[in-house]
Amino acid sequence: MSEKLEVAAALFDSAANDLEEAAKHCRTAAGRFRAGEVPRGAAHAWAAHGHVRTALESLDAQAREHARESNP
Repeated sequence: MSEKLEVAAALFDSAANDLEEAAKHCRTAAGRFRAGEVPRGAAHAWAAHGHVRTALESLDAQAREHARESNP
């Protein structure tokens, strides 16, 4: 596999890992809110948001790379 393809694959792996972590935090937040534990629920909600933002940054990097290499 070429180095470029490995870099692309790693970016997608990173995004997938962060989205999986976000899903875990969302489930935990839901449970905390149901239990009336608002501060803990909010902490997990913010953690989920952070993981989503990190995943988006990985996908944005791949999109920018694609744009640089793309021929119109």
